[in-house]
Amino acid sequence: MEKGNYKTVVFNALTIILNLLIIRFSFRFLGEGSQSIIGFGILGRITIHTGRSVLILACLGLAVSIFPIVKRLEKLINLSFFATSFVAVASLILWAGIDSSFDIVGLLALSLRLSTPIVLGAMSGILCERTGVINIAIEGMMLTAACIGFTAALYIGNIWAGLIFAVISGAAMALLHAFLSVTMITDQIISGTVINILAVGLTGFIRRSFLIKAKLSRTSILPIIKVPLLSKIPIIGAIIFTNQPIVFLMMGLVAVITVLLFKTKWGLRTRAIGEHPEAADTVGINVFRMKYLNVIIGGLIAGLAGAWFSLETTGSFDDLMTNGKGFIALAAMIFGKWHPIGAFAGGLIFGFSDALQIIFQIKGIPIPPQFLWMLPYLITMIVLAGVIGKSVAPAADGKPYIKR
Repeated sequence: MEKGNYKTVVFNALTIILNLLIIRFSFRFLGEGSQSIIGFGILGRITIHTGRSVLILACLGLAVSIFPIVKRLEKLINLSFFATSFVAVASLILWAGIDSSFDIVGLLALSLRLSTPIVLGAMSGILCERTGVINIAIEGMMLTAACIGFTAALYIGNIWAGLIFAVISGAAMALLHAFLSVTMITDQIISGTVINILAVGLTGFIRRSFLIKAKLSRTSILPIIKVPLLSKIPIIGAIIFTNQPIVFLMMGLVAVITVLLFKTKWGLRTRAIGEHPEAADTVGINVFRMKYLNVIIGGLIAGLAGAWFSLETTGSFDDLMTNGKGFIALAAMIFGKWHPIGAFAGGLIFGFSDALQIIFQIKGIPIPPQFLWMLPYLITMIVLAGVIGKSVAPAADGKPYIKR
């Protein structure tokens, strides 16, 4: 059996088993006659039969999972994955909606908000890796920015000043990464690892030396902004146009970076350096300057992601509060195949899984919380394993350039 066919059969067998388990799960509600209440914001609620709905969804998911095996179509493995994932998530939502309303609009709004640092981190990674510089230091840049931004906001007394300091601190860490990896030709993985370790030590020192001793331990958070007229659109208004500043900046940056990368001279030069720096240098492109510029811009964006944690969400700082989101951002980047739109979609998936486990815990769904906490990281492993499509990095990614 060819490797591709083997992969298709094994993965689809797993999705078939999962759909069969969901069918068995639906029998639990068929006998009880349970009703699920699903809310759609200001549009109201609907009540549906839980058992029948779960059974129908699982049967459709089972059919989609069997089809690629019967027809031997490896290209449909992605459809099987997403169909089974949808069935599993929809079944859990219907379960959570029994006897109490489950607000879909609230779930999607929370998903967008929680995806913000992941998407911003992915944008940072794209800018770096499109010029051939691997950046696993995104986590360290985010953590440093969260700490410096909060510290500045606390001592200056202005949250917007804290935001500026957060962005600058992210750029400072990026400058260090660029110096080590581009000028000193240090192994880029080692350089990123050093910055991550440095960030943990530096932020821990600042917290114990300045924040714990401070008279105030919290600051205000960035305000929620409602876009005039657009925020009143049903469903979309609550999800997209009623948010905090960094969420709006995230959505804007995805659009801007997409246009810059694929419609401008700067973007063409960036992509050329990531694929063949020698050829780019031959036609007069300053490879070193472009690498420095992109890494530093990536650091500014990672700093914005770090500010989301301390200045837009909690109004405080704790050790390791980024909680691995920088590494999940790299998975979103790979999921999106180094394209801003694809990375945005990947970030939304991770944000959705995070939002789902939070809401399930609030509703007291009898699932061990450890399994819910695993959701974002389980999806990360699936993405990195290449189960839902092979991603090819820029040809010169991670390869130091030495001018001859």
